[in-house]
Order: sequence, then C-alpha cells, then structure tokens
Amino acid sequence: MEVFSGQPPGSAEHWSAERRRGRRTSLLHLRSVAGQVLLLQIAVVVLLVLAAVAAVVLQSARDALREGRRESVVAAQSFASAPGVARALRSPDPTALLQPRAEAARKNSGVDFIIAMNKQGIRYTYPYPSEIGKKFVGTIGPALQGRTVVEQVGGPPLPTGGGTAVQAVVPVHDARGTIVGLVSAGIAVRNVAALWMPELPITLGAAAVALALGVGGTTLVSRRLLRQTHGLAPSELAELYEHHEAVLHSVREGVLITDAEDRLLLANEEATRLLGLPDDARGRPVEELGLPEPVQRLLTTPEPVTDAVHLVGDRLLAVNKRPTYPRSGRGGSVVTLRDTTELTAITGRAEFARQRLNLLYDAGVRVGTTLDVGRTAQELADVAVPRFADLVTVDLLDAVLRGWEPTAEGWRHLRRAAIAGGAQKVPVYPLGEVIDFSPLAPQMRTLQEGRGMLEPDLRQSPGWHEQDPERARLFLECGLRSLVAVPLRARGVPLGVANFYRRESQPFEPDDLSFAEELAARAAVAIDNARRFTREHAMAVTLQRSLLPRGQPEQDALEVAWRYLPAEGGVGGDWFDVIPLPGARVALVMGDVVGRGLHAAATMGRLRTAVHNFATLDLPVDEVLGNLDDLVARMDNEEGAGEAAEGLEGEGVTGATCLYAVYDAVTGACTMARAGHPEPVLVHPDGTVLCPGVPASAPLGLGGYPFETAELSLPEGSQLLLYTDGLVEDRGQDIDVGMERLRRALDGSGNRPPDEVCQTVIDALKPAHSSDDIALLAARTRRFPSSRVAEWEVPSDPALVPSVRARCRETLLEWGLEEAAFTTELILSELVTNAIRYGSPPVTVRLLHSRCLTCEVSDGSSTSPRLRRAATTDEGGRGLFLVAQFAQRWGTRYTSRGKVIWTEQQLHDGAAVAAGHVPVDFLLEHFDDPEL
Repeated sequence: MEVFSGQPPGSAEHWSAERRRGRRTSLLHLRSVAGQVLLLQIAVVVLLVLAAVAAVVLQSARDALREGRRESVVAAQSFASAPGVARALRSPDPTALLQPRAEAARKNSGVDFIIAMNKQGIRYTYPYPSEIGKKFVGTIGPALQGRTVVEQVGGPPLPTGGGTAVQAVVPVHDARGTIVGLVSAGIAVRNVAALWMPELPITLGAAAVALALGVGGTTLVSRRLLRQTHGLAPSELAELYEHHEAVLHSVREGVLITDAEDRLLLANEEATRLLGLPDDARGRPVEELGLPEPVQRLLTTPEPVTDAVHLVGDRLLAVNKRPTYPRSGRGGSVVTLRDTTELTAITGRAEFARQRLNLLYDAGVRVGTTLDVGRTAQELADVAVPRFADLVTVDLLDAVLRGWEPTAEGWRHLRRAAIAGGAQKVPVYPLGEVIDFSPLAPQMRTLQEGRGMLEPDLRQSPGWHEQDPERARLFLECGLRSLVAVPLRARGVPLGVANFYRRESQPFEPDDLSFAEELAARAAVAIDNARRFTREHAMAVTLQRSLLPRGQPEQDALEVAWRYLPAEGGVGGDWFDVIPLPGARVALVMGDVVGRGLHAAATMGRLRTAVHNFATLDLPVDEVLGNLDDLVARMDNEEGAGEAAEGLEGEGVTGATCLYAVYDAVTGACTMARAGHPEPVLVHPDGTVLCPGVPASAPLGLGGYPFETAELSLPEGSQLLLYTDGLVEDRGQDIDVGMERLRRALDGSGNRPPDEVCQTVIDALKPAHSSDDIALLAARTRRFPSSRVAEWEVPSDPALVPSVRARCRETLLEWGLEEAAFTTELILSELVTNAIRYGSPPVTVRLLHSRCLTCEVSDGSSTSPRLRRAATTDEGGRGLFLVAQFAQRWGTRYTSRGKVIWTEQQLHDGAAVAAGHVPVDFLLEHFDDPEL
C-alpha cells in the first residue's frame, strides 16, 4: 500500500536539503533553540571571565596594599630598633644624626619615606629637608602608648609624588623601656598600585584566552545540541520537554522509570548516583543492574510503595513507587528515591547537641555543690568523663588551693587537683603533685594566651613531648591521642588548666574546643567561689584560733582539756577560756556569739578580753555576766548606729550566750550562771551523769535582766562539761535528742581523763557536715590539800600582830619555806595591821601553799586600800608600797561578808622570789627621796 504525503515528487529530497541548510544556518538564528543557547552560554562565559578578571585585579590590589603595609611596618620597626636611634633622639641635634641614616634606610628598604620625630610629632627627618621641623601628618596617640599604628593619610610631597600614603608609626624605646620618640615609614598609594599593575596584562591575556576557549567550547556544545535534536522545531522540543518535565518533577529526588517487562527506561543522575547504576543501565532488565536484593525486589513487584527505607551502601534511601499509566493498563512504574542520610545525620547532630546541652546542665548542677576548691575541681573532672573525654585532669595554681589571690608568677607551678577516667592505667601526675610546665607545653600556652588549645594528634605536639618525654611515651602507649587544654578563668584571673584527653578512635575537633571552654568557664566560677570562701574561711579560722586559748594556764584547781571544731560553712563566735584566780580558784568560760565569719570572730575576741578584765577584778559571777550584758548592748547599738549612718544593712551583734563558773579548790564549791547558754553536764566520780540545774537567764545583749547563780559542791574527781549548742543541736534533730546522745556518750566516763572524755564526746556527736561551730571544755576537779592550808582568826588588837608573824613563821617552817619567812612576815604584818586599823572585825588570815605562796587577809569592811605615794611628813602610807614590792601580785576581792586582800609570791627552792631586785634597806632608805 502506498502512502501519499500530498507533496509533489522530489519534494522530500528538497525538504531534506533545506533542512540540512537550516541546521547549518540555525546556529546564528536567535529564534532557534541552538542559537539562544549559544548566546546565553557566550554571555555567561563573558560574565564569568569579567568577574574573574575583576576578582584577580582586586585581589592583586589588596595583596599589594597589604604588602605595602607590611613593608611600612617592617621598615619603621627596623629603623626604630636600630642601634643609636634612641640615643640620637635624645641628642641636642637629632636631625644631624638621623637624617643621613633615614635617607639611607629609605633607599635600601624601598619605602618612600622614613620619618623620625619626637613625642609631640615634630619631624627630625624627611626626604625633603624643607619639611623637617614641621608637624607630622598622621595619628601618633596609640604609638605613644606602645602600640603600632598603620593608616592611609595624605601628607607633604615626596620624591615619588604626593597624595595618599600607606604609613606605619611605631614607638622608639630606650634601654629602660621608656618611649623617647616615634618613627614612621610608608609608601605612596600610587607606588603601591605599581606593585600589581605589571600583573594586569597577564590577567587580561588569560581572560581573553579563557573567553576564546569558552566561546569555542560553547559553539561546539551548541553544534552537538543541534545534532542531538535532529532538527526538531522548538514546539516539538517543548512538547518533548514537557513530557519529561511532567515525569521528572513529579518527584523530588532520583527518578527511575521501568516498563511492563521491568526494563529500565529512564534513570536521572541522582538515581544513578544513589544506586550506583552502570552507564549502560538504560534498557537493561532490573535484575541485571546488580542492585541490592531488597531494592531489586521492590522495583520488580507491581505493588505501590510509600516511603520504604532501604540501606544501599552507606546511604539510607526512602523509596516511593507508583504505576506509570494506572488507567491505560500499559504497565510500568515510576520510582522515586530520596537520600535521607543527611537528614539522619542532622538528626544525629541534633541528638549530639542535646547530649551536650544535657552535659552542660549536669555540670551546672553537679559542679560547685560544695565550697571546697579540690572537691569542685574533682566534680568538673567527674562530670566530663566519659561523656566528653576519656581522661580529665585539673591543675590549679597553688595559691588557688590555699585560697589566695592567684598571680602570674605562679603559672609554671601548678598542683594536680583532680583526675578522672582510668588514671590507674595512664601514667599521669598524681594528685597533689606540683607540676612545673615548660613554656611550650599546651597548658602553659593556654594560660599565657587565655584561650583553649587543641592538639588533635599528641604525636605531633613537640611542646607536649618536651614537658616529660618518658611520661609522654608511656601516655601514648595507653592509646590516648588527642588533647584539649582550656584555661580556668574567673573575673579575668587565671585559676588553672583543665586537660581533656581522648583516645585515637574519636579525636577532638574544633567544635569540641568551644564546648570545653564553655564547660571550663562554668566550672571556673564555682572554683573561684570556693577559693574566695576558702580564703575568708581561713582568715576567720585563723582569727578565731588566735583569739582562743593556745595553751593551758598554770593552776592546780582543775585538770582541763578542750576541743574546737569550726563549721564547714565558716567559723562562728564560739569561745571558751580557763582563767586562774587568786586563792586556788579557777574561772571557766564558755560563750557563743550570734552569727559567723570575721564579724562574729572579732566580736568574740572583744567579749573574751572583757571577760578577762572582769575576772581580774574578781567580780562575782552574776556581776561578770551583767557587765557583759551591758557591753554587748553597747556594741550592738554602736554598730547599728554606725551602719545606719552609712546607709548599709546592719550587721549588729544581736546577742550572745555565755556560761561563767568559778571553782574554789579549797572548799570544792563551784558558783556558776548562764546567760542563754546550754546547761553544763556534771559527771560524778562514780560515773553518774546529770545536769546540775543551773537557772537559765536571758541571753546577753537584751539588757536589764538579772542573772541567777547556782552554787554546787563538787566532789574531788568530778568532771564538769561545758559546750556550745553546735554539739547537741542540729537542723535535723531536736536539742533534747542531742542532750540524750551526750549523756550516753558520757556514761561510765567518771575515771577517764578530760582529754579522753573530749575525744569520746566529739567522736559520738560530731555531725558529718557541721553547720555550726563546736566548742567543748572538760574540767576534772581537784581539792586543795588541807595540809597546805593554814587559817586563823586575828583579834582586832594591833598589839597581837607579832603573834600573827610568829604563827606565820611556824607554818612556813612546817612547809619547808624557811627562806620565804621574812618576806611573808613583812607582807602579812602590813596587811593585818591595815585590816585592824582601817577595817572591821572579824579579821582572818589564810595561807595557801601551791605553785606559789598566797597570803589572804579578810575583814568585814568593804573599803578597798589603794597604793599611794607617801609624803616625807606622812606617818603611814608605805605599807602597800612594800607589799607591792615583795609580792608577785596583789589585789582585792569582795565577798558577801566584806573583802579579802591577797598577795602571791612565786617560790623557788623554798624561797620567795620578790617582784623586783631592789634590796629592802635601799627601798627604806630612799623611800623619802623625791626622785622616786
């Protein structure tokens, strides 16, 4: 059968020839696809070439300008540091010395000018001598502060021409580091441009060649496009393009089209890349493409698939499958592939970021839980292992561990404060060891530069190896390869270094350095807080301990022992004291100032001094507490008024508690009173534990309340236990529970020495974390031997004073104190005579022989004698003078029945040691001397 086209014979050949001519001429036809593509590609190539030329020109100009700036700085610094420049600037005629050198240096260095000037900017040198002595054009302020200035400014004419110049200004230092002048060097901008102008022809030539190659390549591509289209008209090409556009853009990623026989009809580049298809895949059956079994089965099955995820190589692909012609029944399918590997990686990075945030949160919660520097450093190490590093060490300045202010002088001597992560297998410096880092070690560099240091491969870190070569070798043998060293800084002050190590499998990256710096910054604040607390705590403890008794005083009435434990959160105002009193008596004091810290410790020192003064006056127990009450009230008012005047929040004392007791070893009586203080505990010699029932009075500082006293008779060997509330009271328990625990701890301790009793009580009641100070005082009573006591009553008759001396002599002979008899008789004679003459009956004499010889004369009068200087015409007034000269101490105390005048004489081998070294005859002979 013949088919007619409706054209005359021979027209087919004619049409074919015309079509070939059309293919040859259509390249230049703007309405053809090939022509439009050609013009578009030529335009793109021209734009790219022009952009490349502009970029090269700009980069060359920028490089030339940078080179000019560098040459200016080098020339200026070289001339400024040249020998003799500083001396020449200080000479009478700097220009004569510096102008020849500046011009020679300018010609040799290639710069356009070198200017030496004084600190006011007056030029000493210039290429044109006429410009010398004028003001320098430019900025000199930063150079006068020791910095280098680089700028572009205009100035006077130069040999190479005027205009803008690139110049550098540097300071000139003398041998002592003082800035004595300035030096500027520079190059004219036009000369800078000359550095890159020779490159312009080469750049333009290369651009022309690139343009020619681009045009030629574009022409070849366009010709090939014309051949591939087989001369199709634009409408035909558009129809074909729309067909492929409908298929390819129906999905987002790779596209596969198969026919009914499962042959591959189309695979775009993304699909080819994702599946690794061979170049000749088109037209081949799916089974021959070497795809993984799950993907091959998915492509050959007719069922649709939605977002099925399959692993192909190292990629995760999400696969969708739909029929190509669902209504025509022609078969075939369209398969789309989407690479979800990056999405999975992004999800992994998000999870990684979440883990890092969790680690920072944990660091904020777990680091700084205590105010202990070493513990805080260990918490930082523990929180970073193993979630961030395999091994962490923290090295702190020794001053930081001691609570001192860190200084740069101590940077090279750091102490190992914390280790975490398999330290027993790695040869690291042990805890507590002082490490002397070398200047090139990463730890020293991070301290000096104030930033973190990343060493991704320790095998390539010479500074780290230089620190300890043998230890470094063993360290690498353990598998650790990567290090991040970051400074621990707070308030701009370096505190130490944190070192994070990882094994070879996962080395540190730059992002890890930023995270380590953030982690260290948070920990540094906690470490600095702990350091400051340590400093303040140490100062308060030092002050507190300096104000407490340092040794036991000499006395025979009590056997005492004590313990003082400061609180973890800072010392308070607890104090205690043992004060010997005349007449074989001892005062025991236990007090507690409200508050803590330096203020409480200082207040405690004032109260303890006051108690000593009141005890020296030998006041009754209730009067001592009354005077303390007045003192605390005055202190509180004074501090409140002073701070209110300054507009500050008051730190008033707000009160204190105190227990004051006086024990008499002769009678065994103990008089005590307490002002808001816990009641003492008494342990009898048989082990019975009880509270003596001392009445409770108001705390000190309230004012106006009387203090009740209690007098107890203590058997010899009894133990009196005084303490502060920190021993028995805690936030977690009531004071009654603490008292019961104290009684149980003291059961059966009647025969134990006081030191053992103190230790037993502390071991039983000391809390794991003490929030308050603990002061404990144990005193075991002794009785004064009756054989060492002599007491008798003296009638009120001065004629009987010789009998008193005689009985005194007999008593001293019995005690073996013959050599002290004369002095004692003299003292006793004067005291008895004064009591009979100026006092009232009854007059009683008592002698006590212990560490010293005590003479006591009591009478019923409350008038107190006083030491005075007798005039030449006076008949009396010299007795107390003699008593004061021969006695070591003397004084007066008042009782409910009158007063007691006492003296103490130190004994040495049975002889009384006089207070002075002046003979009696000399004193008596010169007593009336007006010069004395």
